[in-house]
Parts: sequence; structure tokens; C-alpha cells
Amino acid sequence: MWALTLPSLGQTFGGPANWQSEWPRTDFSKASVDLDEIRSGGPAKDGIPAVDDPRFMNARQEKRLAPNEPVLTLEISGQIPRAYPIRYFMVHEIVNDTVGSVPVAVTFCPLCNSGMVFDRRVNGQTLDFGVTGKLRHSDMVMYDRQTESWWQQAVGRGIVGQYSGKRLKQVPSWMESWADFAARNPDGLVMDAPLAGVSYGRNPYVKYDSSDRPFLYDGTLPPGGIDPMARVVRVGSLAWPLSRLDREKRIVEAGVILTWEGTQASALDTARIGQGRAVNSVRVRDASGRDMPHDVMFAFAFHAFFPDGVWQLSR
Repeated sequence: MWALTLPSLGQTFGGPANWQSEWPRTDFSKASVDLDEIRSGGPAKDGIPAVDDPRFMNARQEKRLAPNEPVLTLEISGQIPRAYPIRYFMVHEIVNDTVGSVPVAVTFCPLCNSGMVFDRRVNGQTLDFGVTGKLRHSDMVMYDRQTESWWQQAVGRGIVGQYSGKRLKQVPSWMESWADFAARNPDGLVMDAPLAGVSYGRNPYVKYDSSDRPFLYDGTLPPGGIDPMARVVRVGSLAWPLSRLDREKRIVEAGVILTWEGTQASALDTARIGQGRAVNSVRVRDASGRDMPHDVMFAFAFHAFFPDGVWQLSR
């Protein structure tokens, strides 16, 4: 059975001189971040296996998911809505898919609670993504198989190699419970289990989202006593605490409309994802009612990647 192995805090497994043998095609002379901020997360290159060409089934056929299990929902105009259960990302972290004519990378980093979908096209080239096994600020570092450039998942930006400095276009998606997706899309599609014999549905990060401090993170913590493990809704460089949305149910600010959409199970609480404590589901739209790209991440991750970002703590 797959299990999580974490190196101790401060263990970096060397730097570029050590990485070169594993990454001979990566140009470490091109980097947009301090390479000393990158550390090993434990697994080697592709030790966390990304999924290519995922299989789907009709939502009515899926009987394995608990009603409150979280899924990452993708609705692209003209295409059947798709649900990607978070249980599979605990093992794979990246799914390379194509929806209609749009090649997408569906990603989830458990250590940051960051779940986002990106368009895989860069400079006219369609990229396929894998997991480096490296972390920066506790966030997954992805790589593309075409150039073996490294990419920061939380911001969709190339940080090492040929595509250093390039940005991936984020595609609107959102996290919700399986029951909410299935009720709204009874004929929708849901991703099937990628591998046989894997105990999907287990959480190797038990009680992680109620811990005092994130794993493998030695950066500064959020200001003003903000709980580093609190979930925030990030839109651009703005962040709204989910606790505020829980109180107000609807927030209209800075051209953004946040609405409370019920609850889902935390994937990072109990050993079984479907038994996790309830956390808020949120939809993020603009003034015209269109879904907006966003992320629901831990507060420490927002502070790490948006140190000059604005905290929307109250009206």
C-alpha cells in the first residue's frame, strides 16, 4: 500500500550539483527563485506518479465516494462537467487531461491544500506534467516532460529551466462535495480510480490541517496571529478567510463575489477522507456571474507566495 514518507525539517537532499544527475535536461542556470529554497519532499522524480489519459464514468454509476468527499470540479463551456475526486490526488497529485480542445493539468498539493487547474499550453506547445518530488515553501514543484523545466504549483509559474518565468493560465474550477456535484450534474463525469489495488480514500496526513505548523516549511508565518493552517480563498493577490465566509455567507468586494455553498469533508483531517470534519465550500464569481480562477489554500502558503498580498479580514 502506498504510504507517505517525509524527510525531517531542514533536510534538503543537496542542491543543483546533486540534482543534475537525476535531471540532466534541466537547465539550472535559469532560475527565477533562490534554489536554496527548494528541498526534497522525500519521493524521487515521478515517485508520486502523475496520471495521464484518465478514465471517467457517469456520475450515476459512482458508488465508492462518500457523499461529503471533496472533488475538484471543472466545467468548461460546451463540455460535460467533470469531477476529480481528491482521494486520487493523495496518491498522484497531478492529472493530465484534455477536455474538449483544452489540454489541462488538474493539480492538488496536500501540504498547501492548493487545488488548481491549468491550461497545459505554453508558447504553442502542449506540456505534460509530472511530480519532481521537490518542495518549495511546502508546495509541490511540478515539471514538464517536454523540457523538464520546474514549475511552482501554487502559482503556476516556471521557476527553473527553459520555462523559468513563464506562467500557466489558470482555468476556473472549484472544490465541493461529491453529493453537491452529483446533484447538480447527474449525467456528469467523474474520474475513475487510476490504479487497481491502491487503497484510495485514505489520508496519509492525519490531523494535518489542525496542526500548529505546516510540514517542511521554514518560512515566516502569516502576520497578526493569523492561524497558518486556516483556509483562505485566494483570488489574485487577495485572500479571504473561509471563517469570514462562514459568518457572512456572501461577500462582495474588489469585484469578487464569494458565496457559501454548503460543506465538504476536509481531506486532511481523519484517516478516511470521507469521515473528515466539515469545511466550507465556496464559489467565486465576478460581477457578471462568471466563475473566476481562485484557490483555497492554507494561510501560510498565501503568505509565502504572496508576501505583499492583501488580507480581506473584514469589511
